[in-house]
Amino acid sequence: MKNSPSIEEHLEIYRKMLLVRHLEEGLGALHKQGRTRGPIHRCDGQEAVGVAATAVLEAGDKVATTHRGHAVYIGKGMAMHPVVAEIFGRSTGACAGRAGHMLVADAEKGVIGGNAIVGAGIPAAAGMALSMQIKGEKNVAMCVFGDGAAQTGICHEAMNMAALWKLPMIFVLEHNQFGLTVPTDVQSPVDDLSIRAAGYGMPAEIVDGNDAVAVYRAVANMVDRARRGEGPGMVECKTYRVEGFSTSDMGGYQKPEVIAAWKARDPLTISRRALLAHIGEAQLAALEAAAKTEVDAAFATALADPYPVFAVDEACNPYSSKAH
Repeated sequence: MKNSPSIEEHLEIYRKMLLVRHLEEGLGALHKQGRTRGPIHRCDGQEAVGVAATAVLEAGDKVATTHRGHAVYIGKGMAMHPVVAEIFGRSTGACAGRAGHMLVADAEKGVIGGNAIVGAGIPAAAGMALSMQIKGEKNVAMCVFGDGAAQTGICHEAMNMAALWKLPMIFVLEHNQFGLTVPTDVQSPVDDLSIRAAGYGMPAEIVDGNDAVAVYRAVANMVDRARRGEGPGMVECKTYRVEGFSTSDMGGYQKPEVIAAWKARDPLTISRRALLAHIGEAQLAALEAAAKTEVDAAFATALADPYPVFAVDEACNPYSSKAH
């Protein structure tokens, strides 16, 4: 099928999804031990969206994501250790310990960063796409955002501008059914949020967000259009957040039977079954073991790394004589 990933590409997507799952589970365990600072927004069950969507991108393409962006970081090529080190505020982190888990960025990899402001990555990606267009580059900008962000005014403003100017921009809607603790049907009168793209003359496609191959194909089609100068496109990926909004979430608003149904359609399981038809069990098991080892090593190294030392401007210190 056109724009399908090769077996090797799908295997790499699966490997990165494994890395992200182990990352999230490790963060969850350390939070329970009181070893994390502030809430952590996990993306268990949503890995196929961030990893498969960014697998389509080239080195010069840019991506902006959300406060739940770990799959995007790893998917776009960031190494595990600097991501973990940044989450724990170490000097070896991708942003030298200054960003925390929601704001990780790596300009060399094209990761413009996560964003703690709901929907704020969308206009940032529009700005990047406009810059690419003005400079005559053949790159694209991608924004990964959730169904909560889809309700914001800035989302519609960016969609209108991108379509009007035919910007090389891809809107990847990670529809995980909740905005904070509020289900989508309380936030929106329509189930398929991507139908709004038609109001801006923009093509859209709805896919199973737990099927990495389906995500890859749909995003690749939109990326191809954008590179040809045909303007932006949207892909709505239907998925589910099996963990709470963050590690500080008390829960109770998600039905256990719904969580169980989505876990039965785990994106890792879907990809594994598809790959098993082409790759032996032994090769998959070896890849899975290596992914776990890689993440464990990243945690061990990062947690032993030093904290950054920040210079203090004495003139701004109210307790310093220089401030008076």
